[in-house]
Amino acid sequence: MNAVSSRIIQISIELAEGAAATALRYFRANLDIEVKSDESPVTAADKQVEREVREVLQQEFPDHAILGEEFGTGDLSADHVWVIDPIDGTRSFIGGHPLFGFLLAHVTKGMPTLGLISMPALDELYLGTTGSGATLNGEPIKASNQTRLSDAIIYINEGEKLMAQEPDILKSLVEAGHTRRFGYDCYPHALLAAGHVDAVIDYDLKPFDYLPLKGLIEPAGGIITDWDGKPLDYASDGRVISAATPALHSELLAHMRSASSNN
Repeated sequence: MNAVSSRIIQISIELAEGAAATALRYFRANLDIEVKSDESPVTAADKQVEREVREVLQQEFPDHAILGEEFGTGDLSADHVWVIDPIDGTRSFIGGHPLFGFLLAHVTKGMPTLGLISMPALDELYLGTTGSGATLNGEPIKASNQTRLSDAIIYINEGEKLMAQEPDILKSLVEAGHTRRFGYDCYPHALLAAGHVDAVIDYDLKPFDYLPLKGLIEPAGGIITDWDGKPLDYASDGRVISAATPALHSELLAHMRSASSNN
């Protein structure tokens, strides 16, 4: 188990605070919006946040690689890799919706050893580190102890993509659990780490989306994998499920497999 140095933790918190301040300067302001090749939007705020984070990381850790959403990928075989999503939920951000986040992970020899979700408009900072648990604004948090799908609070992210690409899975999910909500982006996963939500099903994510989630949820006592139950890594296909307990995770995976096999 790779411990995370106090310096890496402190720099991560400072980066999140700086990223939040920068994002909020742009939030609900007039923004020029570009559309990337995958049809996703990007703004000056996304680019400025990532530039500032990269500048600090390159100064503080010149031998560490960086994977960022806006400015590309370094050597992912390096012992230390920083993963950045400067504004997770750009569509929320440009629509004035406060549930956008900043995501950061520190990956040590291929494994996320630190995961951070910052919610600038909510003034919430979720941090997980290997071996040290998870916190919200410095106070300890933990995933729930829910083991039964029938009693679970579930978030279904990217509902319209699921409707188009996985309609049978979506139909099965809206009939699962005790309480269901539709959502987007990182915040449902943060709520899971804090014990408010029991499971999150997500779709079409990239490594800069899911590796920070893994780095937070696992120290909080939860579990996060792909839809086949395999560990997440740089090559995962972007179909993600997080759950509070292994028992709930297994039951939800079986429920989704059953829906898929019935086609």
